[in-house]
Amino acid sequence: MKTIFRISVFFSTFLLYSAAYSQLETIRPALQNVTSGFTGRVGIAAIDLQNGDTITINNNHHYPMQSVFKFPIALAVMHDVEKEKLSLTQTVRLNDKNLLPNTWSPLREKYQNKNIDVTLDEILNSTVSLSDNNGCDILLQLLGGTAVVERYIHSLGIHNIAITATEAEMHKAWNVQYNNYSTPYAMASLFKKFYQDSLFSAQSTKYLWNILVNTQTGINRLRKKLPSGSVIGHKTGSSDVNEEGIAAATNDAGIIILPNGKKFAIAVFVSDSKESEQRREEIIAETAGIVSGFYMKVIK
Repeated sequence: MKTIFRISVFFSTFLLYSAAYSQLETIRPALQNVTSGFTGRVGIAAIDLQNGDTITINNNHHYPMQSVFKFPIALAVMHDVEKEKLSLTQTVRLNDKNLLPNTWSPLREKYQNKNIDVTLDEILNSTVSLSDNNGCDILLQLLGGTAVVERYIHSLGIHNIAITATEAEMHKAWNVQYNNYSTPYAMASLFKKFYQDSLFSAQSTKYLWNILVNTQTGINRLRKKLPSGSVIGHKTGSSDVNEEGIAAATNDAGIIILPNGKKFAIAVFVSDSKESEQRREEIIAETAGIVSGFYMKVIK
């Protein structure tokens, strides 16, 4: 009886250990090899959407999000749309007061500071898919400011994300961008929550998912080394390079659906690097390639 009891305890312990052990841990050496010798800080998080299997690299740091923070803003917009505080068909007047110069803004280029009314739908699409900075600040104004967005994100149980500065404020001083931060795991978790936890109606979820899939920035980042037939809904973020040659942020985060049906959330933040833009983007692309390669070969 004692022998049977010991075997039972051993088997139960083995099962608990196996359940706790991340299969993704097997790719840690490959991910560490990608970042080896890189000048700057690289943070990585990947979460299996089927079983929650997770791996993180250098997660205990607050990385400047740059335009990745437009995804949490989009979530807050959709929350207010669901609550009927906002409507995708309502219009906003665009003019020289909210289409600021010297910032990335397809809306400004399209409308040339003319006094014209455009729908919230167009502003949201431009903000997320095209990463429009003026559109971003218009959304923040409609929502009631950065604090409103931050409180909403924290209410979802995601706490290692800070949203305190607008795009206009970030453009005024280099260090302000560091106030809008996230850990890789927090951002990957936020994408997972959006995709899996029915935050919105099916119609609203599909609407925002399509905007993320239509993202036109970052073609050399997460999507570059994915298998043919993969689908990715994501948001990129990029800083300028300062006088010392440092890029504060080269980021990409989102949901990847592989041709075999496997789905995972991923966030890669590359911070404070003097490496070339090509090298910074290669880090992101290679990371996504390693994770997707693991699932394509191992998971049937």
